[in-house]
Amino acid sequence: MYPPRARIKLSAGRRFIPKPMDWSALRDRLLASPRFHRWMLAIPGLRSIARLQSRRLFDLVAGFSYSQVLLSCVELKVFEKLVAGPRRADQLQQELGLNDRSFDVLMRAAVALELLEWRTAPSGEISAAEATKEPQAYLGLGMLGAVVAGNKAIAAMVMHHKSVYQDLDDPVALLRDPSKTTQLREYWAYTRESMADNRQALTLQQVSDYSELMAASQPLVAEQVLAAYDFSKHRCLLDMGGGQGAFLAAVAKAYPKLRLMLFDLPAVVQKARSVLADQGLGGRMSFHGGSFFSDPAPTGADLISLVRVLYDHSDERVMTILKSARRALSAQGGWLLLAEPMSGTPGAEAMGDAYFGLYLLAMGKGRARTSQELGRLLAAAGFQRVESIATRLPLQTGLMRAYAAPG
Repeated sequence: MYPPRARIKLSAGRRFIPKPMDWSALRDRLLASPRFHRWMLAIPGLRSIARLQSRRLFDLVAGFSYSQVLLSCVELKVFEKLVAGPRRADQLQQELGLNDRSFDVLMRAAVALELLEWRTAPSGEISAAEATKEPQAYLGLGMLGAVVAGNKAIAAMVMHHKSVYQDLDDPVALLRDPSKTTQLREYWAYTRESMADNRQALTLQQVSDYSELMAASQPLVAEQVLAAYDFSKHRCLLDMGGGQGAFLAAVAKAYPKLRLMLFDLPAVVQKARSVLADQGLGGRMSFHGGSFFSDPAPTGADLISLVRVLYDHSDERVMTILKSARRALSAQGGWLLLAEPMSGTPGAEAMGDAYFGLYLLAMGKGRARTSQELGRLLAAAGFQRVESIATRLPLQTGLMRAYAAPG
C-alpha cells in the first residue's frame, strides 16, 4: 500500500494516485474467509477473539430456544416454587408434571442459562454420604432466576411474549406485509385502524388486558424515573396516557405533597379510579377521560409526563400528542417529562433497534426513536431547553425533559 498522495511515474509518463485503502471492505473479506478463521484459531492471542465472535453468532441463532426455556420456567412457576429455598429435584419434577426426559432437558437448559443452580442438600436434610451419592439432587434459583422470582413485572412480560413469538414465527412475511393481522394488534386495542378515530368507544374489557400488563411493568420504569428526577420542584403532575395509575402511585408515595392528575381513555380511567382508590390514593388525584387525538388535555399542571407513550405512535400522531401537552402548559408554562425506550442508547442498541423494531412492526404502530429525533419533534411542537437525563438503567428506560414557555 502506498501513502494516499504518493505519485508513481508510469512508463508512458502518466502519474497514478492510488485510492485510500477501504478497511471495512478488507475486514468483510477476511471475516468471510474460512481460511482466515482457521488462521485465527491457530494463533493463541487471536483464538479468544474468534471464540467470542463464534459464541455471539451462535447466541443469535439459539436465542429463540433460550427464550423458550425462560418462558417454560415462568409458565410452570418454577421460580415461584424455588423462591423459598432449594427443592429436591424429584419432588419438583412431580409438581411440574414432566416425564424424566422433559424434566432433565428443561433443568439442564435452565442451569446452563443461569436461571437455576444445582445445590447440595441443605444441612440436616440428608446425610453427607447420601449427598455424595446424589450431587445433583437439589435445585435452587440461579442469578437470573432469582431476579425473575422477585419481580412480577418481568414474569408478566415473559408471558406476554407468547403472542410476540407467534407473530414473529415468519418474520419475512411480516416484513413484506406489515399490515397483516397479528395478535399484538388485537392485544393493543387502541392501535387498531378501526379505532383510529373512535378510541373513546373502547370498552373496559377491550383495554383490560393491556392495562394490566402496563400496570405490572410500570413500576420498573417508575423506579428509574424517580431515581433520576426530582419532582419536589413541581406543584402538580399530569400523567398523560397514565393507564391504571401505576406511575402516579409510585410518584405519590415518594412525594406526598404533589398534586396528581391522570388523563387516559374513559374505560382506562374507570379502571384507574378503582385501582387507586383501593390503594388509598384516589383522594389525591383528579381523573380525566379522553383521547390524545380528539380531546384537549386537562390544564393546571406545571409538569406533564408521557411514560412509554410516544413510541407507540407515528411521527404525525406524536406531534399531535406533544402539541396537546404544549397547549395544556401554555397558561403558566411548565415542563414535559418523557420516559420511554430509545433507539441508539449506548449499551442498549439491540433493545431499541432490534427488539422494539420488530415488536412495534408486529404491533402495527410506532417506532423507537433516538433522543435526537425526539428532540426535533419536541422543538417542532414548541418546546425549548430540551435535554436528556441519565438513568441508572438506560436499557430499561430513557429520560428527557423540555420546557414550555407561557403563552
